[in-house]
Amino acid sequence: MAEQTHVLFVEDDDVIREATQLALERDGFAVTAVPDGLAGLDAFRTDRPDIALLDVMLPGLDGVSLCRRIRDESTVPVIMLSARADSIDVVLGLEAGADDYVTKPFDGAVLVARIRAVLRRFGHASGGGAKGDGHGAGAVRGVLTFGELEVDTEGMEVRRSGRPVALTPTEMRLLLEFSTAPGTVLSRDKLLERVWDYGWGGDTRVVDVHVQRLRTKIGQDRIETVRGFGYKLKA
Repeated sequence: MAEQTHVLFVEDDDVIREATQLALERDGFAVTAVPDGLAGLDAFRTDRPDIALLDVMLPGLDGVSLCRRIRDESTVPVIMLSARADSIDVVLGLEAGADDYVTKPFDGAVLVARIRAVLRRFGHASGGGAKGDGHGAGAVRGVLTFGELEVDTEGMEVRRSGRPVALTPTEMRLLLEFSTAPGTVLSRDKLLERVWDYGWGGDTRVVDVHVQRLRTKIGQDRIETVRGFGYKLKA
């Protein structure tokens, strides 16, 4: 029997927390549900979950701050939950290191689909994670060099001027998509499909914020914005 995926769910609304926990458990997840940010940080450090779902508005330690604390210690995937599709909430959560976000109220099936999509990208999906379909990042092996930037597509390591660059798994997948097609413009929709595993329309702000985060690590000029089309890696 496959090991259950462990979800940390931090939500202060008792009704939402209990109903969502039951829904996730019915779908085969093991769930630790806590009502505030400080309890969430303790649970994260104690239980080491496979994925964290964090409400933005939390007592004690808000969700964005909790996400930053988790990201300081781990690359575990994080999904933020926001009561509104407010640009500030979304961007703050993503800039703090979240990999995706879901707007409340949400449908349980949609939440599960988003969780599984994130887990597939991280290789934790229950029942066997996707290993790629032969295109994009999974198709190239070896070390790719772009000026001072080196991308080891087998060892999943990145170096800039010989120094290691620490990337989250989502940032690494994004860089792999760029590095396997240098000079090619990749649209936001294509990146959502390949990196975030969205078979449906998604919020392109997720792409934009992750590109900005990636730029700060590999060089602001390495990824070029092509207005009206998307982004490309300078060869």
